[in-house]
Amino acid sequence: MILGVILGEFAPSVRVKLDTVKLHGVSLPIAIGLIIMMWPVLTKVQYETLPGIFQTKRLWKHLFISLILNWIVGPFLMLGLAWATLPDLPGYRTGVIMVGLARCIAMVVIWNDLARGNTEYCAILVVVNALLQIALFSPYSVFFINIISHTHDGSEVAYGNVAISVLIYLGIPLVAGIVTRYGVIAATSREFFEGKFLEYFSPVALIGLLYTIVVLFAYQGHRILHDIGPVFRICVPQILYFFIMWTGTFFLIHHLSKRESMRVDGKNVKTFGYDTAVSQAFTAASNNFELAIAVCIAVYGIDSEQALAASIGPLTEVPVLLGLSWVALSLRYKLTWEVSETQSGLSSNGEGDSARFTLEKAE
Repeated sequence: MILGVILGEFAPSVRVKLDTVKLHGVSLPIAIGLIIMMWPVLTKVQYETLPGIFQTKRLWKHLFISLILNWIVGPFLMLGLAWATLPDLPGYRTGVIMVGLARCIAMVVIWNDLARGNTEYCAILVVVNALLQIALFSPYSVFFINIISHTHDGSEVAYGNVAISVLIYLGIPLVAGIVTRYGVIAATSREFFEGKFLEYFSPVALIGLLYTIVVLFAYQGHRILHDIGPVFRICVPQILYFFIMWTGTFFLIHHLSKRESMRVDGKNVKTFGYDTAVSQAFTAASNNFELAIAVCIAVYGIDSEQALAASIGPLTEVPVLLGLSWVALSLRYKLTWEVSETQSGLSSNGEGDSARFTLEKAE
């Protein structure tokens, strides 16, 4: 972020060169970064196991909770916070609302891994949210921006432009992930894919993330430094959103875990536990700022207030959720957690990270 701001302020020619070629109104270098950072994440998803996993009642309980939090509570919470803190800045407010509509599908995997969440459950949420965003992001944008927040200031969005952006920045990496996964397995073997290929391919997502952040802040560096007042105000609703959604979700799952422990024999595998609390909390709290940025740039332009507001997303999300990852790891031992789903999936053998957490705490 700092490097990008320095480039944007002291090397303005970099921005001009990066903006030479565009893909649907978005600079091609940014478009490439946005697609690359989501490609490895969607390659790691075990699509072949989804039909069997979706047959478990425990997963449907978690999916129901996640869908309510991600597609009802989250968007309306960000809408309320944006209007409460930015009533006089409609352009910036629109960008913040767009961030709230974009549910996280890439960075949540990193937060989940750092905090020792349920890897396979998190991957399922990534796929579900990716598919739902392809279907819902465009109508949600029209509903939240044009209808609820209609202010006659030119902030209205066109359904077609948003839909095309979503198909580009979610559809392409999703298809690429599926093709890469089954293409490599077919050409080599599953053992090679999981043991060797992913080891070298997975870091591409982090490289893509770092590259994208540098480029984005190179574009917005000058405006960030010279519009510092609005920038700080944009941070307020986003930071409030992260804390409210994360703490509310985390302690909701903990409460359900305690209620479940009073009804179910402690020897049974249970639905709620630390690993699933982490996956739920970070999925609900984090946002797909990559998609929000791409849509704002495509719809409003790179120099728009909406694009700047969306670009502030990683500036606040990264440090806040890194801090919440540390909070989660500390609460893993300070709170009482019962045996939960296995770390490798929502199966029933009872051997998972949550069980190890409980044993480690007992020792």
